[in-house]
Formats: sequence, structure tokens, C-alpha cells
Amino acid sequence: MKKIFVAAALLAMATLKGSPYTAVAFAQEPTPRTADGHPDLSGVWWPGQDLRVPPLNPAPAAGRAGGPPPAGRGAPPRREKFADNYNDAAKAKARTLSDKDDPTLRCQNTAFGTLNVSAYNTGLVAQIIQTPKFVVILSETNPTFRIIPTDGRTRRDEQPPSSRGESLGRWDGDVLVVDTANFSDKNWMHAEGDVSFHSDALHIVERYHRINKDTMEVDATIEDPRVLAKPWKVPTQTLKLAPFDQILALDCTGVESATLMEAASKQNYGKKQQP
Repeated sequence: MKKIFVAAALLAMATLKGSPYTAVAFAQEPTPRTADGHPDLSGVWWPGQDLRVPPLNPAPAAGRAGGPPPAGRGAPPRREKFADNYNDAAKAKARTLSDKDDPTLRCQNTAFGTLNVSAYNTGLVAQIIQTPKFVVILSETNPTFRIIPTDGRTRRDEQPPSSRGESLGRWDGDVLVVDTANFSDKNWMHAEGDVSFHSDALHIVERYHRINKDTMEVDATIEDPRVLAKPWKVPTQTLKLAPFDQILALDCTGVESATLMEAASKQNYGKKQQP
């Protein structure tokens, strides 16, 4: 299973005449602020350009079957994943799982995000809406929402565990700190067949810093004492302000993943080699 929801998102975008999903240059203007003086995180955020989605079964270039990639065109650096930090018991469990077990094939959300950005969920675009009491994060692909209070309230006893957890926010200077817990254990951290199950002890702390009008940096530290040998410090992710002001609604219905589910269920298809 390769790039399911990212591919679906890009396909939908490509069908739009005059689609705004193209990279553009931005001026380095100051960070906008709300009336209370905090940085205003509102806007549509994305990586800054479309992502290239390779075909599921690319044909080898003529004369290069089995050979190394051309100079300067090797595979991009591998992103560190949640599962790279599994303890021994979790590694053993991971060896029994593969593409066909990915909950996103059945339209489940991720607990974190495929591109190591929780706002994206299974896609690559998100919208933030900021008010004096809340920051709301909306994911475009397989749409989800997170309503993050920033007024000092505590967690609600009546909130059951959920796939995206329950988030609370606070300001640390110009940085929004988002503390998320109370997860269910029914989904994975990443999509695209990356085996990344977690427990209901999952705890994520993110730091959102809008460094100028067009750029936001997001840091995250993830703890899960039941499956991780140590906390995972996620590499800093850079988000760019998109040249459009409203996300699309790219639903997951299960229909678009039916063929992939059938293929993934075949013997030895997509089996992951776990460390």
C-alpha cells in the first residue's frame, strides 16, 4: 500500500481547473498577532509544494534493470518513524503485521500523522482557526478536527478515549504548546502501511511556532511507555502558508481503498521487514 490518501488528495486537486496547489514565493513578513498579543496561527498550512507520488509498480528504466539509481537521484532520506523506537515486545508484535492491517484502509484516522505532522492526518493540508479561547485544527484528507482550549481548563472526565486524543493548549511566550492524551488504541500513528500501533498510554506534546507570516515550525515529543523504549523526539517540521484560504473536503469512503485492501490481503503482499 503506497501513498493512499496523499495520492487521493493530489488526484482530487489535479482535477480542479486552475487549482491553486502550486508552489509560490512568499515575502518574509512579520508574524501576525491577535488582539491579545499572541501569534495568530490561523491559515491553511501545507509543505509548500505538492508531493511526488510514485506509481505502485514502477517499470525499471531501460538498460538499468537491477542497477543503482542515477547519480544524484537516489531515494530521499528516510523519515524516522514512531516504530523505530519500539521496545522488544512491540518489535515482536510488529513482525506479525503488514500493509493489510493498516487501519487507514478502513478510513480510520491516524493518531499522529503520515508526514510527522498531526495537523495533516493522512494528507498534506490543514487549516487552523484561532479564537481567544480555542485553536481549531482541521485536516483536509479523511477530514478530522481538533478543538484545543487555550483558556486554562483541565481535561474532561466525560470525554472517552478517541483516535485523535484530547488536546489542551497553553502559550509559552510566542509558542503554542499542545498536550494531547486520552487516546484509544485502535489506530496507528502513521498511514501508508507503516506499522505503527500504539497503546492507550500515548502522550504527545507539540510546540507550534509561527516564525513569520508564511512559516510555522512544529516540534513534538511522543511518549508511550507500553510500546516505546524511550520517548521519540520528532524532527522539526516546517509548514508553509498556502496560497489559498480554505481547505477542501477529501472524504475517505472505503471505495477508493477496496482494490488495495484486496491486494494487501494476498499472501506475502506488502510484508514489512521490521528491525
